Parts: sequence; C-alpha cells; structure tokens
Amino acid sequence: MAIDVLKRLNCCWCHEPLTDDIYLCPDCTFIIHKRCLDKLPTEIDHLTHRLHRLILNRSDSDYLCNLCQKQHSGPFYGCSLCHFNINVECAWPRSTVEDKSRHQHPFTILMRQDSFICDACGTERNCISYICSTCSLMVHKDCTSLPRIIKFSRYDHCIFHKYFLKDLTRQDCKICFKEVRLECGSYSCRKPGCNYVVHVNCVLEDKSLYKVIEEEKQCEELEEKSMHSFIIRVIEVNEAGEAIKIQHLSHQHCLVLANKMEEDIDRKCDGCMLPISNIFYYCLECPFFLHKTCAELPRIKQHWFHQSNSTLYFDSFKKCDFCNQHCSGFFYKIREGWDMCLRCAKVFDIIECKGHQHFLFFDFKYMEKCNGCGETNRYGAFRCGKCRFALDFGCLTLPHLALHKIDEHKLKLTYHDDKEQSYCDICEKYRDPSLWLYSCSICDTSAHIKCVLGHFPFLKDGVTFIYYHKHHHDLKFFRKVKGYPECSYCGKLCQEEILKCEKSTCNYIIHNKYKCRWCY
Repeated sequence: MAIDVLKRLNCCWCHEPLTDDIYLCPDCTFIIHKRCLDKLPTEIDHLTHRLHRLILNRSDSDYLCNLCQKQHSGPFYGCSLCHFNINVECAWPRSTVEDKSRHQHPFTILMRQDSFICDACGTERNCISYICSTCSLMVHKDCTSLPRIIKFSRYDHCIFHKYFLKDLTRQDCKICFKEVRLECGSYSCRKPGCNYVVHVNCVLEDKSLYKVIEEEKQCEELEEKSMHSFIIRVIEVNEAGEAIKIQHLSHQHCLVLANKMEEDIDRKCDGCMLPISNIFYYCLECPFFLHKTCAELPRIKQHWFHQSNSTLYFDSFKKCDFCNQHCSGFFYKIREGWDMCLRCAKVFDIIECKGHQHFLFFDFKYMEKCNGCGETNRYGAFRCGKCRFALDFGCLTLPHLALHKIDEHKLKLTYHDDKEQSYCDICEKYRDPSLWLYSCSICDTSAHIKCVLGHFPFLKDGVTFIYYHKHHHDLKFFRKVKGYPECSYCGKLCQEEILKCEKSTCNYIIHNKYKCRWCY
C-alpha cells in the first residue's frame, strides 16, 4: 500500500513521478529522486533573495523556512549573512498546481515574497503565493489543494469550502469563537437554515477529526446511515404519521407512545436514566420507559468527539468514560475502548449552560480544573472563550432537579453560594461554597452533589452488581430498601443504596460501600 501511495506523488525537486530510487524524510513530506539528490547544486541564486547566493546546508533541528513560514528539519538553502533559510522543496516549487477536484482552474506561482491575506483560508502570511487569474484569487501554497467537502466529527452535516460567503452578517467560528472573514475562504454548511461556519485552519488542524469527501453523493449516504435507529418495526401510526406503537431492539415487548404520566410518579427513562417528562414510549407489560428522542437515536453515528463511527448498544451496568458515572441504559462505543453514556452523547460540542453567562465549547487540550466540582480535567473540557470557566462532562450532565429525604421539595442544582462558611445538611461536613451544590431556597437546605445523588444515581434498581464482593451469590443493586435492615458486615442500619443477594432464601444485605462489600 505504501508503494502505491508513493507512485501517486512527485519528486519535490523535478516534480516528476516517483518511478526510480528515492530518498524521503521520515519527519516531513520531502521526497526526492536519488538521481535528483545526486545533482542537487551546493549553491543557488533564488528570486526571493537576490542579495546573496544561497548555500546548501543540513540541520537535524527545526529551522524556519522564510518562504512557507513553517518549521522544517533536514536539507535547506540558507544565507548566513541575512539569516535567510528556505526548505529544499520550497526552493523549486511547482510553477503550476492543477487539481479540478479542489479548484476548477489551475493556480500559477507568483515568485515574489510578500505579506498577504490568503483568499482560501483568511490568514495573513509573509510568503510566496499562487494565483488564479480567472477567479482573481491569491492563496498560500498549501491552500491550493484544500479539500472541497469534508465531514467534520463535531457537526452533523458535510461542510463545503467557499472563497467567500454572501448575504450573511457577522459570523463567529464555531470552533474558536473568533470572527470569520466573510470575504475570505471558510467551511460552511449548505443546508437551509444552518449557519455553521468555521475557519479553514481551525477545522483542518486535527486530521483525526475530519474526513475528506471526494464526491457530493457521499454526503447523502452518510445522512442515510444516521437515520437507522433501534426501532425494528413500526406497528401502528397516527393520522400525522407518527409511530404510536413500535418494536424496539432494547426491549422484548412492544412499546406505546404517550404524552404524559397518568400518575405523578418519579419514573426514569431506561435509555438515559433521566426523569420522564415529555413524550415517551412505555411498555404495557412491564415497567420500561424510553423518551421518544432516546428511542429514535441512530444505531451508528459520527460523534463530534472522534471522526470514526460510534455504535449504539444497551448495557445494564457500565462505567461511562466521559462523566465517570456507572450507568444503566444506552451507550455509544466511541472508537475502541471508549464508552459514552447517553447523557454525555446528547451534549453538543458548543452549548449553553445555566451556570454560566457565555457559550461553552469543548477544548480537547484543556487540562485545568472544572468550576463545577473542582476536579482536574485529563481529556479536555467545555470552556468559555471569554473568561476562565470550564466544566467537565460529569457536571454538565447533572440533573437540574433531584429528590432526597432531607427535604420535602425537589432540590435544585445551584451554581454558587454567597455564604462564607458552608456545610452539607446531609453529611454535616464542610462544603466548598465556590463549587456546585443542590439546594432548596424555601427550606434553606444545601448539600454536596454526591450526598444528594448517591454513588450510583444512574443505575437501574435490580441490576446485577458486577464489582468484586465476597458473597457466594450474585448481588443486586437497589436504591432504597423497605424498613431498615442491618448490614451483614458492619451491623449498622441500611437506608439507601444497598446490595442484596439475588436468592430469595438468602437474607444477605450490605451497604453499597467499598468497605462492606470487600471485607465480608
């Protein structure tokens, strides 16, 4: 495969196909015929530096090429008097670049170094340029072959490169949140009503986050794939064509559509483990519920976190690698070894958060503390482009309301506390007032988030507990227990989050605490 790839490339000096013996640089894209390297002159006159001749040198460390303004290593031509260096590839650039799949006309080199704003990417650089006289375009050398269409993992639709955008007011890049020059090149969505625009250099910075689309029909194929859900069969539809009775891959019985709960019960969706609120599907034979949006999720989708396809699956007990919560329900497998729960999968890379006044966007390189919980982020975070504020997946997906026996009202997720000395009303320990909490303004109750939600807020009652324990039967997890039975290990009363033996004849019950389940 490597040989086939090399056959499609050209020598960086003579620009002829690589048919004979070659030398290539392991650190960059420099490739040269052996015969060309043997004839490589030791001194040259170059139009971009007319004062002195340039001498052939070699450097194992990086140097800046004055023509392309990029770092290189290896052979270069330089003037030691003027500290002027050019990469060997840039010393003999191609006079004409033509690729009709990228641009309909050829680009011709303008062998004059000057500072200019590239019409293809909108950035300014002091280097030689290529021009299209038909379109009156002046571009950087590496912008002569920009892909026309790409599928960016952080956006649902394919995006197209355009040299200017008409009929639009100010637009900010959806990656860096800085203004996009509408008179210069950018990538944008062509779907009606979509105003997604990004800088060329922002969207092409990480090759693992986008895929080049060679033909426009591939966009339609990707959209068709994203429409296949876990709904196996639509059994009945209403007059509006909406599926009101379905067979779903995650459940053995048929599911029926409903608009609201008949009883005021705290039911949770078996897909995302969040409370049932609006339109949902439910089972007539057993307590199984799915939000309509969760039931219709695509089996395969390109999640913005990674360019590769993510596959939807169901698991009763799995740890999400993004929010670090143990969950029941739907997960997306994001590349090999990454499991993402549905609450995290529904979060867009650019979001509004009630706990902050500005938009937040996901920064893969952010490694500082989360403002919600105070924990250090290891794999990036959602941060503000205007101030020092960031949140991790765990805080961003917390439920806005929660029930706890300490208060008769629902506790609300609260983002700041004006008190200087703060204590948790559940554990009665110190609480950092700068971190998020749950509170009730009516009763003046405030508590740690973990004290309110417990250790496993997104596990379904009755699931088999997969972690190590010393009992000889499987244990099942339950959030609440009738009465106050004694823990089989420590002897204290069990009130919440217990592990109970699955055998009805066995009375083994322990606290869901590491000490109790490990030491017995």
